[in-house]
Amino acid sequence: MPSEIAVEKKKLKNPPLKLHYLGDRALRQPAKRITKIDDELRQLVREMLQTMYSSDGIGLAAPQVGINKQLIVIDCEPDNPANPPLVLINPVIKQVSKDICVAQEGCLSIPNIYMDVKRPEVVEIAYKDEYGRPKTLKAGDLLGRCIQHEMDHLNGVVFVDRVENSLTLAQELSKNGFSYQAVKPVA
Repeated sequence: MPSEIAVEKKKLKNPPLKLHYLGDRALRQPAKRITKIDDELRQLVREMLQTMYSSDGIGLAAPQVGINKQLIVIDCEPDNPANPPLVLINPVIKQVSKDICVAQEGCLSIPNIYMDVKRPEVVEIAYKDEYGRPKTLKAGDLLGRCIQHEMDHLNGVVFVDRVENSLTLAQELSKNGFSYQAVKPVA
């Protein structure tokens, strides 16, 4: 169910929120459940969307802007003004498909690095929208991958933790000024 929060899909010179990068502790903290859905939270959603669009992203989790809350914004069609973004509050994975697919991922918190990541092809989630209404969603393709990627952020996991080719990963990170020591591989 698309969001009813309208934000112009454009780049701002000074986005309202500051992105945190690989190596920052904020990215490794498990996010806290949101207990109050109000205007203040909806304002945070607007600021997260503005920050995401300003950085050419398609997804952003609150921990990436240093906010320890289970909140995600996603827009797989940032160039399509008619496609509203998705707002996920306290999302929970209900089911994943047995089919696994490999695709390249990137992350606003690890700029210029794109690596292959294995994930379930389809994911089913339960969440609340920006007005606290309970929703469920089954998603595959780019949206399904984006949801899983952003939900990892809520658990203190970044996509490079899932990259299997550690040699190439170490080279790419080093080339872009990141430390391989910041990676915490997940089994």
